[in-house]
Amino acid sequence: LCRVSAVIFCRSSQQLWLQSSLGPVRQCLSVASTWPIRWNSSSTQQRPTEMDSFQDQIFLSDTCVKRLSEIMQKGEFLRVQVEGGGCSGFQYKFSVDSVKNKEDRVFEKRGVEVVVDQDSLEFIKGATLDFSEELIRSSFQVVNNPQAEHGCSCGTSFSIKV
Repeated sequence: LCRVSAVIFCRSSQQLWLQSSLGPVRQCLSVASTWPIRWNSSSTQQRPTEMDSFQDQIFLSDTCVKRLSEIMQKGEFLRVQVEGGGCSGFQYKFSVDSVKNKEDRVFEKRGVEVVVDQDSLEFIKGATLDFSEELIRSSFQVVNNPQAEHGCSCGTSFSIKV
């Protein structure tokens, strides 16, 4: 048994895809065209087209959602950004925010929100946001990033696939 972390509907092929804690997205079944699926954007409410729901999204692990629900106050969300720097060329930046910009993408799971600006999303689309607790630190981390070629050992810096 495993937990499903995302359900993705491909409108053109009428197929349902699942992402689980055990690995990548897998096709599971065909469904009727009336299957309701939504994603949020701070500027518009839209339906995904083709595989946009996978390709232009990030996934939130259960530990990430649990930790966000513990620390966020009403109206707050986690903002994820990608900046130049770090030992591998790019680095992830996490901050608590309460203001959404027009170009932000909002990812929601069980009442918590993660916001990513469109430029940063290009570097992390398809990745999973996780929360890790270790003896020496506790942190949010981007894991399984299909846009990253290499990462540093601390997990905050990465280089992109060219």
